[in-house]
Amino acid sequence: MTVHTEIRNLLECHVVGPDGEPIGEVGQVYLNERTEEPEWVTVRTGFLGMRQPFVPLAGSRRTGHEIQVPFDRQTIRGAPHIDVDGRLTAAEEMELYRYYGMGLSVPEQRTGGHDTTL
Repeated sequence: MTVHTEIRNLLECHVVGPDGEPIGEVGQVYLNERTEEPEWVTVRTGFLGMRQPFVPLAGSRRTGHEIQVPFDRQTIRGAPHIDVDGRLTAAEEMELYRYYGMGLSVPEQRTGGHDTTL
């Protein structure tokens, strides 16, 4: 499966929490530039999906058109506000990693803006 096919498939997914609670739909997919693998998605939540908090794909499970993430709706809605502008800077990603309890620093091989969205 190509990266572009994987991205298209992710864009069709609904995001649910660990208990199956609906959270929203995937808005955008952010890739790790080094591995070119999907690493983050934004989730359209709230009225008309105007807000799109980031959620990591690490620890998630995909079944058909559903991605079950290990975070509940409140946790995702409380994520730091980061503009969905096509790139995550190292500082933004570090803030997200800290928020989700996934470590305190961005790996050394990643510096500057390194994620892209398609």
